[in-house]
Amino acid sequence: MTDRAQGSGRLGYPVAAGVFAVGMAGTTLPTPLYGLYRAQLGFSELIVTVVFAVYALGVIAVLLLAGDLSDQVGRRPVLLTALGLSAASALCFLFEGGLPLLFAGRLLSGFAAGLLSGAATVTVLELAPPGHEARAGLAATAANMGGLGCGPLLAGLLAQYAPWPLRLPFLVHLALVAVASVLTWFLPETVAHPTRRPRLKPRGLAVPPEVRGVFAPSALAAFAGFALLGLFTAVTPSFVAQTLNVHNLAVSGAIVFSLFLASTIGQSLMGRLGVRRALPDGCLVLVAGLVLVGTSLAVESLALLVVGAVLGGLGQGLAFRAAMTAVSGAAPPEHRGGTVSALFVVAYTGISLPVVGVGALTLGLGLKGAGLTFTACVMVLVACVAVYLLRRHPLES
Repeated sequence: MTDRAQGSGRLGYPVAAGVFAVGMAGTTLPTPLYGLYRAQLGFSELIVTVVFAVYALGVIAVLLLAGDLSDQVGRRPVLLTALGLSAASALCFLFEGGLPLLFAGRLLSGFAAGLLSGAATVTVLELAPPGHEARAGLAATAANMGGLGCGPLLAGLLAQYAPWPLRLPFLVHLALVAVASVLTWFLPETVAHPTRRPRLKPRGLAVPPEVRGVFAPSALAAFAGFALLGLFTAVTPSFVAQTLNVHNLAVSGAIVFSLFLASTIGQSLMGRLGVRRALPDGCLVLVAGLVLVGTSLAVESLALLVVGAVLGGLGQGLAFRAAMTAVSGAAPPEHRGGTVSALFVVAYTGISLPVVGVGALTLGLGLKGAGLTFTACVMVLVACVAVYLLRRHPLES
């Protein structure tokens, strides 16, 4: 860490967390607006899920190609690049004239999230003064999941109660990105000797043999939890409007917000339980949430959907942070970055492929049938992981 970073760390890490939250909020900003785009452009639910999945492909590409870029060029240049990509994404939506710009906006948003997920997390942790490491870790978690949750809430409120529903949310986000960029410029740099000529090398998905026993169940739990996040951020607004006949965009945004807020709370609870308990317990809570989500689809109940979102979010947050802690703790130091990146790749695969599958199923089964099929499949997967963990205990205490 540089001298400047040490001197400014106390003020630095909350500001870095705020920048992180603003960047991540942009990635979920379009969530409650997809119904409006469908009405305007006339595409199917399958296209909605494909547009959403393009974001995850962007994240995966950056994780594989530039996951360690901030280690080479410094944290601030990567953060500023991510914010620039986030602004470019907002401009694509702001001047949207058809599907090509929607796809471009989601891809740019994925690039931004891929850069932010690593660089911003590390920046928050590195700017924490001695004795504040735990607070900084919680701040990074809250900024990540809290930012993801605030995007749909902000867009839903503005689209429902303010003019220009497909423009104003992105104008507001552009203003927030401008403020975040100024703050980032004044953040201390924590990389002592950054290089101007980085070498980008594909990282692959190599997992050291000694980690595989921990990695497999952790990755499956991460995959399932992120699949639930993907379902809510891509399909829930359509279900709320078409099946429950609730057309208030603020309600759709608030439901998605409750999921991410619950995930943040779940992650904060992991330290009290320990990794060995938190991962199977998180899977079991996630199963309970999925049961309620499936029931809400079957009986068309908004209340059950909200409760299922909260329980599912708690389980996802608890299981994911435990999985991350277990994998990073089991990996040898020289392979830790690559192993954690591999876990994120699996997680973001979970947020994309199953959701596209749901979109495809809607063509034959309808939205309700596709949702029920999805929840049943993910429920079985998570339940198997939980039983395996309870019987085998492959995690360290």
